[in-house]
Amino acid sequence: MAFLKAILPNCFKVKINDAIIHPEESKKNISSRLAVSDISDPELSFSVNDLSSNAIIGSNLHVFTHAQLKVITSDFSSCNFLGEGGFGPVHKGFIDDKIKPGLGGQPVAVKLLNLEGDQGHMEWLTEVVLLGQLRHPNLVKLIGYCWEDEQRLLVYEYMTRGNLENQLFRRCSTSLPWQIRMKIALDAAKGLAFLHEEEKPVIYRDFKASNILLDSDYTAKLSDFGLAKDGPEGSDTHVTTRVMGTPGYAAPEYMLTGYLTTRSDVYSFGVVLLELLTGRQAIDKKRPSREQNLVEWAKPFLRNVHKLNRLIDPRLEDQYSTQGAKKVAALAYKCLSQQPKSRPTMSNVVKILEPILDLKDIPIGPFVYVVPSFECKSGLKTKGNNEEKKKENKVQIISDQDDQGSAREKN
Repeated sequence: MAFLKAILPNCFKVKINDAIIHPEESKKNISSRLAVSDISDPELSFSVNDLSSNAIIGSNLHVFTHAQLKVITSDFSSCNFLGEGGFGPVHKGFIDDKIKPGLGGQPVAVKLLNLEGDQGHMEWLTEVVLLGQLRHPNLVKLIGYCWEDEQRLLVYEYMTRGNLENQLFRRCSTSLPWQIRMKIALDAAKGLAFLHEEEKPVIYRDFKASNILLDSDYTAKLSDFGLAKDGPEGSDTHVTTRVMGTPGYAAPEYMLTGYLTTRSDVYSFGVVLLELLTGRQAIDKKRPSREQNLVEWAKPFLRNVHKLNRLIDPRLEDQYSTQGAKKVAALAYKCLSQQPKSRPTMSNVVKILEPILDLKDIPIGPFVYVVPSFECKSGLKTKGNNEEKKKENKVQIISDQDDQGSAREKN
């Protein structure tokens, strides 16, 4: 107890004598979650020994050495490279009983902190402390970490289908069906609602398509908690913090004032909901100037049901629920309100989205299979082989109306 009180004075609001008089209240306080503000307190000296003692985050996480992670990822081979974000590069790996007894054989994603990147040790520590304590089906599972000299690494469950941004906007990917889009929206909403309804609320602060990971069944899980903050408690209406996040997703009042609330996350959710509805990115510089900002372009259409078809992703080819689309548009409009108090809570968002998955007014249309091109398979572009690729991608189609029975080639 003395050790914990020494390194985490803010977490212990009950004196030892009070614990004897009110044992149940004392137990509740001692077992309460360690907040982000506790680890960011400049008066606390937080070391690797404090973290690995399990007194801080419990026994949920495994501690890895850097040598073990090199073995898991084949020395961070380029063949295992999955991508890179503001935190740093991510590599796929595989754990077996020889490396970590008890974990069993499973694929993992190993994220390495780039010391010269946008995020640093405090963001890394925030992720470890939060995901070491929080468990939910719609939050990515943190398996363990490595804190060794200057090395900072995180080991997660491997999410087969990557992130939502790639699934929605990558040129070579097939279009996500309506039902899967709604399932992803509902899963992500449940993850945010869980964070907001914690005894110590958590504001995610960086909700966007690239931070929503998908498993083989398209179950969505939130990832990247380095920018998360404690929500306001008691009579406080907001927390004030340095403005950070991604343009196009961040709430306008937060960008202007630095005032952060759980409704800031609701706005960001509204942007992702628009992306799912339209198939357009929050910010797209390749579009005409009036259409580059998704919210500014889409908002006038959201309340007009007669113009709603202008919003729907054309790649859906009318295979979506009309009633569901109307409800999603109305929900997005509420989430994107300029007035934070007018936005719904995430628990209300969940209640609105759940019945949409049960709507059956989706037309039955023909199945269309898109043959992936050589370029999509390899991810490489070469100028010299353009003509050959075009020939490879041509498909012969026999015309029913051709009296000569000849074949035409279409690209």
